[in-house]
Amino acid sequence: MFSSLSLAACACLLAICTAVACALPGTFLVLRGEAMLIDGMGHAVLPGIVLGYLAAGDLHSPWLTVTAATASILVAWATYALQRHLPKDAALGIIFPTLFAIGVVLISTVLTHSPLDVHVVLVGDLNLVALSDPDYIWIMGGVAVLNAVVLGLWLPRLSAAAFNGHAHGVWQWGFLALVALTTTTAFHTAGTMLVIALMVLPPLTARLVSRHVLHMWVWAAFFGAAGALAGFWVAYHLRVASAAGIVLADATIFLTLLILYRWRNRGTTPAGGKGVRQRGNRQTRQLQQA
Repeated sequence: MFSSLSLAACACLLAICTAVACALPGTFLVLRGEAMLIDGMGHAVLPGIVLGYLAAGDLHSPWLTVTAATASILVAWATYALQRHLPKDAALGIIFPTLFAIGVVLISTVLTHSPLDVHVVLVGDLNLVALSDPDYIWIMGGVAVLNAVVLGLWLPRLSAAAFNGHAHGVWQWGFLALVALTTTTAFHTAGTMLVIALMVLPPLTARLVSRHVLHMWVWAAFFGAAGALAGFWVAYHLRVASAAGIVLADATIFLTLLILYRWRNRGTTPAGGKGVRQRGNRQTRQLQQA
């Protein structure tokens, strides 16, 4: 279906789907103060991909998604386990560099003649994916729809967990599974190093314009799509890396709105700061009473 589109149009649509898919779960990670967990899970994708490639022998095998997502979830589990004895940042600092180093060693020794390259995994290649596999839009679009449906159903519980700091059971691990799936599927287009920006910058921008969690979630998807659209076409005309252009566009949108908001609301509390947390605390109390 998408093979009939031009390369630029196909790549742009793929970028929008990837950005929206990343922004939806990223909203709750930002509210929970766990943005760096995305970085840890993204670095764990590399050894997971290597193990999947060793098992399947095909870079496009679905086994790569399974093994990479499993590695990402293991990083999250290990991080939460180590938090009982170490600070959160120290736990991440121990786990994800170790796993990433394992992946680099495996590529440098066992997979020296394979098409798997560290650079591609880190920064992705949006245009190459659009050229070689335009139907990958279906995959990223499906992930975006899955995130929207599941997170929409779990919105009250995720909102409560974001503000009271307690998230257990199926909601916690189901959410982390969605984050792992999104990170793994997005590495083809954005790369693991840039997925964190796509998950963090649009939600941070949304915090500047909304006090309501649901509205923030919708605004994050909008800003993700807008940054992908603007960043891709700027990068396309300047002939630079598309993923980097998208991240720079997201950063520009965030900084512009931050400056405007600070200028218009000097001496007041930012909408994304205390106001969101107070509203979240009210939502938490209402859920506890229910």
